[in-house]
Amino acid sequence: MLNLGILTISDKGWQGQRDDDSGKAIRESLSLLDSCVVKYEVIPDEMDVIAGKLADWADEGNVDVIVTTGGTGLGQRDVTPEATLSIVDKVVPGFAEAMRAETFSVTPFAILSRAVVGVRGKCLIINLPGSPKGVRECLRVILSVIPHAVAIIKGEVTEHIAQGVDRE
Repeated sequence: MLNLGILTISDKGWQGQRDDDSGKAIRESLSLLDSCVVKYEVIPDEMDVIAGKLADWADEGNVDVIVTTGGTGLGQRDVTPEATLSIVDKVVPGFAEAMRAETFSVTPFAILSRAVVGVRGKCLIINLPGSPKGVRECLRVILSVIPHAVAIIKGEVTEHIAQGVDRE
């Protein structure tokens, strides 16, 4: 079972001015995996706050995957990728590349996403867009690979196994 953290980055959400529909979309999409949400929070678009929360959750050791939503665009306050890059040990560009490539066929605006994916310790951190539609589209692309990635990060698997991974 995967232990999940969902981190919504939204000034309006943090201030109670907007419902967290993107966080709900993450929860629904990830329910297809053998998983349990063990951390959830809505925080403002502040680089230090984002980086601190990601590092804290990853370092606690009981979260396998942190999925963020929000702050990946071109807006002045969109700093989630920079915050993520400031605390990860390694970047996993294939996830973000695949999400952008696949979702581009749905909307050309997908190329404006600056989302990144990386690893801190034994935790996979995935940035997603701030819209529920974008969340679902991106997770559909990478969902089947997440358990295998976590198994590699934890040292449970040492080689890639192609069988059982399909692209529905």
